[in-house]
Order: sequence, then C-alpha cells, then structure tokens
Amino acid sequence: MINFGLCRSNFVLCALPLCASFRLGDPGKVCDYRKMATKSSPLCIGIVGFGHLGQYLVERIIKDGAPVGLTLAFVWNRNPEKLKGLVPDELVLSNLSFFADRQCDVIVEVCHPQVVKEFGVHFLSHSHFMVGSPSALADHDLNVKLRQAAQLNGKTLYIPSGALWGGQDIQRLNDSGALQGLFIRMSKHPSCFRLTGDVLSEWKEGEGKRVLFRGSVAELCPLAPNNVNTMAAAAVAAGKLGFHGVQGEIVSDTALSDYHVVEVQATGPDGFSVHTVRRNPARLGAVTGSATYNSFWNSLLVCKGHGGRVYLC
Repeated sequence: MINFGLCRSNFVLCALPLCASFRLGDPGKVCDYRKMATKSSPLCIGIVGFGHLGQYLVERIIKDGAPVGLTLAFVWNRNPEKLKGLVPDELVLSNLSFFADRQCDVIVEVCHPQVVKEFGVHFLSHSHFMVGSPSALADHDLNVKLRQAAQLNGKTLYIPSGALWGGQDIQRLNDSGALQGLFIRMSKHPSCFRLTGDVLSEWKEGEGKRVLFRGSVAELCPLAPNNVNTMAAAAVAAGKLGFHGVQGEIVSDTALSDYHVVEVQATGPDGFSVHTVRRNPARLGAVTGSATYNSFWNSLLVCKGHGGRVYLC
C-alpha cells in the first residue's frame, strides 16, 4: 500500500490482458461489450492521439495485435485529416466526446496532458485508462479526481514507465520506506525540447550543455509537459516523495544528436545510492526516443484491469 499524500492506491505488478470482441464495419459498436469478460476474445483499445507514438501503437496493433489479444476500438486525433488513408474509416472517432459509444476496454492517451485533464475522469467511468502524459498528474486536484474515479468505477489508471529505467525498483524502495531521495536529469538536443515560455527561445549549434531548469518535478511538468513524462512516472513510483519531493533537471546539449540521456539517482539510509544512466536513441527534433515506443507497447500488453487503483507498468 502506498500513500501518495492524495489518497490511498494499491500497486501491483504486471499481468496478461483480458479481452473483448471486435466487429469491423459498425463504427458505433466496434466492440461487443457483452463479450468483454471472455478470456478468449481480444482486448479492445482506443487510441487518443496520432503523433509518432500514436501511429506506432496503431500500426503495431493492426500488425501484431491478434496474436497477443489486442484489437482497435477507435483512433482519435485533434486533426482528423491526419488519419485519412492511414486508419480505416470505421475506426476513426471524429468527436472524442462520443468515445463511450465504442465500448472499449482500455483507452490510451498519447497526445497532450490537456486531454487527460478534460477527459480523464470520463474515460475512467467507462474504461481502464493508460496515461501517456503522466505529467498531467502534477496537478494535485486532477491527480485526486483521477484516483477517485478509478476507485469509484473499479477501473485502473495505468502509468507507463516509458523511458524510466528501474521504476519497479524505485517503487519497492518507496514501499519499504527506504527511499529518501530521487533525482532525475534528462539531457537532449535543444531541438528535442517542447517547452512553455521562453526558457529555450534561442540556441546555437555547438554551444554545448546548458541547464534549462532544476527543481521539483511538480514545477517541471507545466514547463515541459511533453518532455518530462519519465520524471512524472518516477514521481508516481516514489509516492512518498511525490511530485514535490522528486527533483529533476533538464539539460540542453547540442552534442546529443543521436540519443537522449536519462540519469536517475536514488538514495536511501546509511549512504545507500543507485545511479543509472540510460541512453535512448533518438533523431534530431524527436521528443520521444526510439526505445520508448517498444516500452509503451509492453506496457499496453498488461492493461487487463487491476481494479480501482493506480498501476505502474
């Protein structure tokens, strides 16, 4: 049992997915709700967002979903024109407010924290919800509302580990009371940052490293909502420290043209410490490193529902 300073939530380890049936050609009833509890039927997934990560998940479900028990319920994107020719018309959801008509098992958000804020509670009233933008949980009120909605409706709020290495180890330290401090540094080429305000308004090639911000993850999330989801996942795992207790730093480094670097420093009693460094291959301008895509896929495979709780996967 972990106390996040917000409400109480059980954390459990990953399992294999439950399923629901799929009927192509009936856009209003793509999934047959009556068969959702049938273990031999596929898990029906709704994808919210069609950026690089959303496209990857849609393509992966279409290509590899059947053998692992996954199928698509719908795909939504803020600009529906982007879906034409890439997503079958019967799977396109033009108005996200009508998501419940598709009666899917799991809704996966991979677009922006604002969608979590506007629809997260509504999603949890019908489906399990995988938050691809956990930086949204830095909002205390929203965090509480999502947890309460999951508990009230018996649904699971899934937090994918993404680029976080050792999330379960951090969680175990937190559970045992041995986690005293957690610091995360994310270093990327300046073209890979999507920041609010003028923190990185100008930069020049060859300038090297520049610390853009250092402080609590609670402060970092609104500054870089699309870049610090790894830190947000860590703040969820380190529940006793929370978003205000976990410290983070973002660094612009023009030398990082081929990968992102994520460093995690966990500390405990009697001088205990663990320092990990993860290099995630990434193209120039890419917000998400390439290894994170497969991490999201692996997280999706375990979203079968674990009751009214939060689940780090």
